[in-house]
Amino acid sequence: MEYTFLIPQFGNLLVTVLAFILGLSIIVFVHEFGHYFVGKLSGIHAEVFSIGFGPVLISALDKKGTKWQIAVFPFGGFVKFLGDKNSAGASDSGTNSSADNDNLTRASMHGAPLWARFLTVAAGPFFNFIFSGIIFFIIFMNQGVTSLPLTVEKVYDAPYQTNFEKGDIIRSVNGQILGEDFTQIARSIQESDFGKGVTYEVERNGRLVNLENVIQNPPRIAQVLPKSAAISAGLKKGDIILSLNSMEIYTFNQIKNVVEASEGKTLDVHFWRNGNREVTQLKPTIVDVPLESGGFERIYRIGIVSDFFPFKPLTKNQSVLTAFANSLSSVYSIIDGSMNGLYHILFGNISTCNLSGPISIAETSGQMVKQGGLNYFWFIAVLSSAIGIINLFPIPVLDGGHLLFFTAEALIGKKPDPRIVNTFMTLGFLLLIALMLFSILNDFLCP
Repeated sequence: MEYTFLIPQFGNLLVTVLAFILGLSIIVFVHEFGHYFVGKLSGIHAEVFSIGFGPVLISALDKKGTKWQIAVFPFGGFVKFLGDKNSAGASDSGTNSSADNDNLTRASMHGAPLWARFLTVAAGPFFNFIFSGIIFFIIFMNQGVTSLPLTVEKVYDAPYQTNFEKGDIIRSVNGQILGEDFTQIARSIQESDFGKGVTYEVERNGRLVNLENVIQNPPRIAQVLPKSAAISAGLKKGDIILSLNSMEIYTFNQIKNVVEASEGKTLDVHFWRNGNREVTQLKPTIVDVPLESGGFERIYRIGIVSDFFPFKPLTKNQSVLTAFANSLSSVYSIIDGSMNGLYHILFGNISTCNLSGPISIAETSGQMVKQGGLNYFWFIAVLSSAIGIINLFPIPVLDGGHLLFFTAEALIGKKPDPRIVNTFMTLGFLLLIALMLFSILNDFLCP
């Protein structure tokens, strides 16, 4: 019997699993290192630093007496501080000698001052946010920004003539003179009449040239989103959509209109790739799209992003300050978007399918790896911030639950009753398990 047809599927599965484990392990390491690093600065001794749970695969003891280990199940990690009974941070209720008590007061988590415990716990999520910001900063420094005046760096290959040449400087669009403000440039082009074609006036070799009937915002794919209809159909960056259900497509806006009117029915897609005309099918999925005014709108999408220009604009390196500001803005957008999405899920305004489980995240990891290193690290940055947010939820067992107890301790002037803490820890653990099971169920039931 012939089994070679299984090789591609096995290869895809292997890439997906490895990408997921690598990405999650990096994020977990950063999170736990935050706890470890700040705890160490605060004088709290760490006995175990673990990536993963369960049986230990590899371990080593450093000069400070901390055991560093990698365990079998790579779905988290922990730092066990001196005096902890377990990785959740519960205190050791065993009997200690007077010498042990002196040692705990000096170097254990539960014997440390309140401020040291608070900062040590908060450092995990905070390091996740810092790590995301560093990745975004590197990406922004590599991507650059559009250079002005708007200049053609590369003419995209297309099944039709674009008439642009490398080095063309865009002076006006449909008679609107373009200045040095990119926002104004984009607005001028957006206000142009796509249906009748666009007239570009370009400066070429020192003289002005008019380019008539230019297809603005062509149906060329700049990015394929993970977990989308487009990626399932095999569409890739650089593909040009030629028709949908026999309707010829000239602009990206037409794709949007056809997809939104499809009501989720399967579409026949003819597209152009590397000089060849190819065919596939895809089924639009309904997604919850955030509105500028707040809330969400349910719209059919296929998961592709346009290039907007019929050419690749010349770019320049961002300044360090600009890249830093953009990275901070990106981390804030993830936090704000996640909290906003969670709010609308809880109140039933959007589908609970927006809550992804480990299988969905693993699938996305594999898809992002195939789209390139920057896309993969961008996904790691997003996931790192998301994990930081989740850990700040005021649920016992999570960091946010510990911070809640520390806040209560600061308000009442003493540590909460251990019996109350243990009860809430048990309830928090059960709630966390329920959320995990629900997210896994979503992976199987949601499109």
